[in-house]
Amino acid sequence: MSQIFTVRELTDALKKTLEGAFPFVWVRGQVSNLSRPASGHMYFSLKDADAVLNCVWFKGNQRGDERFDPLTGEVFEDGPRPSLARTMQNGTEIMCAGRLNVYPPRGSYQLVVELAQDVGLGKLFMEFEELKKKLSAKGFFESMRKRSLPYHPEKVAVITAPSGAAIQDFLRISGARGWGAQIRIYPALVQGELAAGQLAAQMDRINAEGWADVIVLIRGGGSLEDLWAFNDETLAEKIFGSAIPVIAGVGHEVDTTIADMTADVRAATPSHAAQLLWPERSMLIQSLDELEIRLARRIEQQLGSKEHSLTTLERGLGWLSPLQRLKRLDEQFVGLTDRLDRAIALKLETAERTVSYGEERIKRAFGESSITYQLQTVQSLKSRLHWAGDGLLTTAERTLDRAAIMLESLDPRKPLERGYSLVQKVDGTFIRSVDDVATGEHLNVMVADGSVGVKVETLEKNRSER
Repeated sequence: MSQIFTVRELTDALKKTLEGAFPFVWVRGQVSNLSRPASGHMYFSLKDADAVLNCVWFKGNQRGDERFDPLTGEVFEDGPRPSLARTMQNGTEIMCAGRLNVYPPRGSYQLVVELAQDVGLGKLFMEFEELKKKLSAKGFFESMRKRSLPYHPEKVAVITAPSGAAIQDFLRISGARGWGAQIRIYPALVQGELAAGQLAAQMDRINAEGWADVIVLIRGGGSLEDLWAFNDETLAEKIFGSAIPVIAGVGHEVDTTIADMTADVRAATPSHAAQLLWPERSMLIQSLDELEIRLARRIEQQLGSKEHSLTTLERGLGWLSPLQRLKRLDEQFVGLTDRLDRAIALKLETAERTVSYGEERIKRAFGESSITYQLQTVQSLKSRLHWAGDGLLTTAERTLDRAAIMLESLDPRKPLERGYSLVQKVDGTFIRSVDDVATGEHLNVMVADGSVGVKVETLEKNRSER
């Protein structure tokens, strides 16, 4: 049975083997991920097109300003030169001498630098900086000229490698956001010598078609060399001159390309590009629900307010209606007639009682002849009384007839039968003066057998003399 190592045992074995095989090595590469903590030690990576090596340069091994080249022994006649420990930056190409070391807590190996010499900035880094300065002078990166993305675009053109992980991440995120959109993939190489030309050609094609609302340029992460196609000047010019807004999501969040800086909007990753284009579907649904609730409440409030106003106007109209006024006058007339009838009956009843009482007194006070005479007198008085009563009733009837005639004359519909008419505004107000009417106003003309809607075309205010 083969030996089973613990993690520590295997790591120690690798440490002894690796450190024993490479006690001191020279390595050349480009600096990246440079870090200078407060301890004074320096941590960075050396990389080339194919690999990355972690390095640590302890403070004790760092020299101050140098008066001679530590490799050749050449004395600098123009005076001491700044220490590389102070001037080194990302993109600097250097040569390092040191020993390989395995760091057990992380299970990784690193180069412990004892000597470092500047070879110069890496070629790609220098080309990148040169192009960045050139395009910046032309205004390619100006924020004032960059456009906002359309809200919830419905037609999206994506330029990328159709088989890459970037498009899969983009489609996965976009499928869970927004209300849905049409996405067209325009295939292009995203790495290699032919990539930049294909990317630029697809930019031209999309602009010529004029179909898309926005152009999405995406690629997964990689080294500076892997992303170099997105640092092409021609591609930057196509992005700058695009009539359609462009969003670029190239590499990881720490990667920055010329295409990212030229695009209208830069996304940290391809997935982030999808997040910037469409809002979360759950948020849209929640917003829609909130709007629906607010709309229902507003409609309910409006209906309640209108119903209350209608009820108030209906009550006011009923009280001011001519028909209701006639009903009230008729009720008053009936009441007065009843009171008059009761008064007459009471007066007659009182008079009859008085006559009967007088007859009895006369019979007791006088003889038969006197009684006969008095009876004749009483009969005469009775006739006069009846005559007076008839006259009183006639007078009352005439008074009632005059009241009825006056009441009938107050009926607003009677003049309508003689050809007159009543004119109302839309709100029910009656027209009493030429100043109450305006040109273009709609009126309601009431005649004997109905009403007619009219519109005032012209208005001549000829006042009649009273």
